[in-house]
Amino acid sequence: MSRAEPLVLTDVGSGIATVTLNRPAQLNAITGDMLTELNRTLAQLASADDVDVVVLTGAGRAFSVGVDLKALGERRLDGGCVGDVLDLPAREATHQLATMAKITIAKINGACFTGALELALACDLIVAADDAKLGDTHAKWGLRPTWGMSARLWRAVGITKARELSYTGRVFTGREASDWGLANLSVPLSDLDTAVEDLARLVAANSAGSLAAYKQLYRESLDETLVRGLAMEARTRFEIADTEQRIASFRSR
Repeated sequence: MSRAEPLVLTDVGSGIATVTLNRPAQLNAITGDMLTELNRTLAQLASADDVDVVVLTGAGRAFSVGVDLKALGERRLDGGCVGDVLDLPAREATHQLATMAKITIAKINGACFTGALELALACDLIVAADDAKLGDTHAKWGLRPTWGMSARLWRAVGITKARELSYTGRVFTGREASDWGLANLSVPLSDLDTAVEDLARLVAANSAGSLAAYKQLYRESLDETLVRGLAMEARTRFEIADTEQRIASFRSR
């Protein structure tokens, strides 16, 4: 893929905007530049009169494998944090997905790990391919969540299941995500585009004003503890001694 090719693609039609993370050769691994483009795109769509629904997905065979650890170079990760170069734009992206007056849908077509799962959890709705692979793998790499995982995952699956998923770092399928309530539904990969389009059209057919009202009302019903949890996650520092050891093998790939 040429460097000049956009890191985020946008397609708009019939009130539905599809936003595609576009580093397929790297399984859409997240970089600071990608997040900058994503935030610019989301801000434009938030004010677009011809858009009612925003679908977020990934190019190729992955939604996104999460942060591109190689792109971090040799910068030391203090306290298991990837740093403000990623944290700040990522929190802006999750905030936009969660608060824009458009309904946002994560279309999980393949691998969706860690930071990518945090982006998906910030969306209003999630549709996954049955065999998509998802996971919160922070602990495997000696990292800690900084983009909303600790505040949003348990709201989707319940605190007991969230603890299990975060403590083990285990990979689960789109079908399991649907069974647990993390995803609204899962379908065979061959049916994913149609399922998301059908859902988006059902949503877009309704009153934009009513949808915006519902989104705000649902959010504010949860916000008292959600906002506090997001703030605590962002500001609290932890001593995590083995981050560099755990990601060393990945840096050398």
